[in-house]
Amino acid sequence: MSPLLQEMNRRAVELGIPLGVQLDVTYRCNERCVHCYLDHHDHGEMSTDEIRDVLDQLADAGAFFLTLSGGEVLMRMDFFPILEYARALMFCVKIKTNAFMIRASEADRIRDLGVQSVQVSIYSHRPEVHDGITKLPGSLERSLGGIRLLQARGTKVIIANVLMRQNYSDYAGVKALAQELGVDCTIDPTVTPHMNGDRSLVALGISGGDLRQVFRNPDVVANVEEFCAPPSAVEDDALDELPCSASHTFCYISPYGDVFPCVQFPLPTGNVRRQRFIDIWRHSPEMNEVRSIRPRHLPVCSACSHVGTCTRCPGLAYMEGNMRGPSSQDCEKSFVRTGIPSANMFRNKSSRLHPSLVQISLGSSAALVS
Repeated sequence: MSPLLQEMNRRAVELGIPLGVQLDVTYRCNERCVHCYLDHHDHGEMSTDEIRDVLDQLADAGAFFLTLSGGEVLMRMDFFPILEYARALMFCVKIKTNAFMIRASEADRIRDLGVQSVQVSIYSHRPEVHDGITKLPGSLERSLGGIRLLQARGTKVIIANVLMRQNYSDYAGVKALAQELGVDCTIDPTVTPHMNGDRSLVALGISGGDLRQVFRNPDVVANVEEFCAPPSAVEDDALDELPCSASHTFCYISPYGDVFPCVQFPLPTGNVRRQRFIDIWRHSPEMNEVRSIRPRHLPVCSACSHVGTCTRCPGLAYMEGNMRGPSSQDCEKSFVRTGIPSANMFRNKSSRLHPSLVQISLGSSAALVS
């Protein structure tokens, strides 16, 4: 994180400002990715006018970074009027899209509106693998075409690659493809549970041994994306640091106006169709509970040797049943990085982690530290 962004985060924490917001304008999508955690049916999306009103409220609250995502943003016929309105309010806008529907005219408008970056999900350099994940024939070819159109116009493009069992062996090919296209590339080894609480999607995640190889490959680790960076710590003691940006400098708004601490933290805190955003941000009991939590308040994690370095996501912990508890997926990442079992792994010997990791942690963890 740049010094400027660190200072912005620090000031936002001090002032209680939502520095960044992700607004999903729709859950509808032309792809049906096997790992997607969203319900793609339209249950009553906010109208254009409602979204404009929300954007006005976000600007008044001091938000600066705005991520427009979905679903697929271009499934909304009014997406460009929404984007134009956001830029008129001087938001620094990032877009997440599969780029399937980006043609020359769309690429021109994104460039002309000064979008900061466009993130495009690419799961493999091989069509049979990528299209198999998206369940949309021809999707790799169309998405790459959209990337080329954006890149040719000088728009910053970032390829995002979620690692799963289906595409684990292809991450080097995706990185090479990104280099060929002249765009950035990030890799995320975390598969998010469904927002309705169904954790079956987690089974799509790569095995413990494969995850270990990811973190031992310096070319890969340099591109691993942590879901969200914590704001600058207010205290020096790791037990008193802010655990992540959720509710502190960042929040998420669904297409239906529901406000959550983060896109990966489906704790309802209010709805902008019934309340002013600033009232939810400042006064929601749920928001304030999330803000009150520090590592020292976590019964298991506070005693863990990884407490100062773990990327523990309170949202993932919440989806496991307790926002103050461990996130098994983050325990797993800490373990494969260091070879040292977490406090949660010792506590929960029948673990929800991959069986291969449990076996190693209980028997021969020293083999990983060699």
